[in-house]
Amino acid sequence: MPVTSSTRFDERKRRLSGVVAIPVTPFDADGAVDPDAYAKLVDRVIDGGVGVVTPNGNTGEFYALDEAETRHCLELTVKAAAGRASVVAGVGHDVRTAIGAARHAGEAGADLIMIHQPVHPYVSAEGWVEYHRAIAAAVPELGVVPYVRDPRIEGERLAKLADAAENVIGVKYAVPDPARFAAVARDAGIDRFTWIAGLAELSAPGYFAVGATGFTSGLVNVAPSLSLEMFRALRDGDFRGAMVRWERVRPFEESRAADGNANNVSVVKEALAQLGLCRPDVRPPSRALTGAERELVSATLAGWGLF
Repeated sequence: MPVTSSTRFDERKRRLSGVVAIPVTPFDADGAVDPDAYAKLVDRVIDGGVGVVTPNGNTGEFYALDEAETRHCLELTVKAAAGRASVVAGVGHDVRTAIGAARHAGEAGADLIMIHQPVHPYVSAEGWVEYHRAIAAAVPELGVVPYVRDPRIEGERLAKLADAAENVIGVKYAVPDPARFAAVARDAGIDRFTWIAGLAELSAPGYFAVGATGFTSGLVNVAPSLSLEMFRALRDGDFRGAMVRWERVRPFEESRAADGNANNVSVVKEALAQLGLCRPDVRPPSRALTGAERELVSATLAGWGLF
């Protein structure tokens, strides 16, 4: 029996129900992307059991990379994944730029794209739908996952988008309100999309309780097993077991969330640097950690038995 377009999308939807890794983008001593370190980090995450990787996500410092760098990171990810994991390429900025990145992702071998929330001071609900529809229409062969960070985006709008673009198959939801998520998901169609909790491990239990089946993770760069253990507990409905894992990762994730998420990337890169996996360097507007913050990272890694 031939594989139809719908069948391919069903398989991609299924794969999104899990831990979606957002790899960091390591830099070398000159401040350029370090391709060797990048490839090793992606390989390490996949070897650890993760089945979906999103290059050029926020933890990858998407907005601090230029176009050539984002394309390089995507290509490195596809090569490292080599059929072992699905690649969801982060794209964004203006429509033309996003379409160019999406087409490059498809040509390079990505399975899906994740469209970053539009960065614009004046976003209308209708314009939000059209922005995503235009990008999705340019790559009908790829699965599409909108990244929703705006609480004004209602389920009706997501349903309208899916009506206009059948390849919109998942939603990365990152509004910090599980009750709001529950309503949006049901208004859009709880079974119509794969719902990904977009605020990582700290928020995952609340979102899984009301319909999410996957979550994004930056922590997975450092300790893949911790993220996967939490996912398995949530998948199996073992919320008590999930909260045991939640308590273990809580200090690390709260450090990342400090100061309005200013340390989101810095904490992950510092942990990786202490493990000898990449340099801790981040680009502005992020910043390096203070000495006291680095000590907290060390204590967390020691508590996890990583050194």
